[in-house]
Amino acid sequence: MPHVSADSQAHLLEDYSPYNEKDSYYPTRHQRTASSRRRMFATCASLAAVAVTALLFTSFWTSQSPDESVVVDIRPSEDATNLTASSPPLVPAKLDPLDPLASLKGDPTSRFQDNLLPELKYITSWISAGWTNDVMTYGNLIYLALITDRIPVLAMFTPSHIGGGEAPIAFGDVFDVPRLRQLIGKPVLEWREVKDSSSDVVDDLGCWNIWEVVQDNEKFPRRSSVPDRLKIDVSYTKAPASVKLYRGFEHDSHATFWNLATLAFPETRKANLVTPLPSPLHQVSLPPDEQMLCYDYLYYVCAHEPYEWDKDYSPAWRYVGQHMRWTKPLEDLAEMYVRETLAVPPGEVTPPWITIHVRHGDFAGWCGETPLLDCFAPISVIAKRVEEVKAALLVKKGVAVKHVIMTSDERDPSWWSQVDAQRWYKVDHSKTKETFGPWYPVLIDAVIQSNGLGFVGTDRSTMTIMAHRRVESWHDGVSVDVKWGNPHADDH
Repeated sequence: MPHVSADSQAHLLEDYSPYNEKDSYYPTRHQRTASSRRRMFATCASLAAVAVTALLFTSFWTSQSPDESVVVDIRPSEDATNLTASSPPLVPAKLDPLDPLASLKGDPTSRFQDNLLPELKYITSWISAGWTNDVMTYGNLIYLALITDRIPVLAMFTPSHIGGGEAPIAFGDVFDVPRLRQLIGKPVLEWREVKDSSSDVVDDLGCWNIWEVVQDNEKFPRRSSVPDRLKIDVSYTKAPASVKLYRGFEHDSHATFWNLATLAFPETRKANLVTPLPSPLHQVSLPPDEQMLCYDYLYYVCAHEPYEWDKDYSPAWRYVGQHMRWTKPLEDLAEMYVRETLAVPPGEVTPPWITIHVRHGDFAGWCGETPLLDCFAPISVIAKRVEEVKAALLVKKGVAVKHVIMTSDERDPSWWSQVDAQRWYKVDHSKTKETFGPWYPVLIDAVIQSNGLGFVGTDRSTMTIMAHRRVESWHDGVSVDVKWGNPHADDH
């Protein structure tokens, strides 16, 4: 376990506070007031400039003699200071994606509707899977927001994989929201910025029911604890069959981005309204909200084919996922664990490493009649893949990587003995949960996986898919996935 001083623990835990006043995306009231004053001053200055320019233009025009031939270009300029009195009205300033205040009326309110600006449109959805799948779900939500010209509102991550009794963690405590806003050039909001987390008010909201359309086993909207946590009472309207990728095909549950996007626009929305289900608490039947567009579940969404986050062309990854970078406190914490794991002396640079992610656990259920020893790839096969990545990195980047870190959910001591025999390193999480909380073993492993120069993962694991993409996108690294399912699955 990495040694963490009491002062360092206090500092790190302070940084993880969801309402840390130092966070740039949670301005204080003073900062909000100052921001409003700056915007007011800028507006006044722009209007004054327009008036002065119009006056100068009028003076210039009237000073010319009738005999002089003067050609005046009165087409509107992009520079507001060059606009004349005969130009079209000023267009409102472009929404600042870096300033969440520009997307809301102000501080979080008891009712979320009271904080929405009437001239703007928003979009939200709920999560209902393991953590990595939930990351993809929020990525899909943000991409859908981009193509519908709406502002995404993201809820928290729920503890589905660490025990339902644990507290959730905010999206912005894991991913750097200000940086995300900057990289995609669009506003991104969290629900905690919109609605007061301590509010006892239960809001009514109409949403689209996608889940019942794309699969045949459950005749109800996708269940999620998020609306209850946000105190939102949802009335669902069943979406049209057209949202499904393969209509009538029971073995796939994907909708498509653009079919869902059509429901964000008035004509298609109106054409597909059917009787909504009554909400569970207030028993109100509401059509899908037009300002806060809402879908029950967006994990199974694609542009072209199912599970395309595993494809290099994936639009959700290219336009959103690769820009979802870790917060600095989380990066620093993972760096501390890497240095302790690799025994890097103080003052020395952390060497490059290759991370392995071996997922067994629930994958055992996919092995069927095949014994686990034959189903899962043996250490010898994984070691072969590690050597391939080392060789590829030497050719591609001229770097000889010597350090390999294993991350896995495997609990068999004899299996870990084989890992030790390879002289691979393993992260000590024996006190991580006690020190930082139940979310941090998986979060730290995810950051370590993403920051290696090379990566060897487990085929069909979403955690592997994300690490694979991050290593290649963020570090121009090399990654491979180990096939499994039978003794010859990874032969190549």
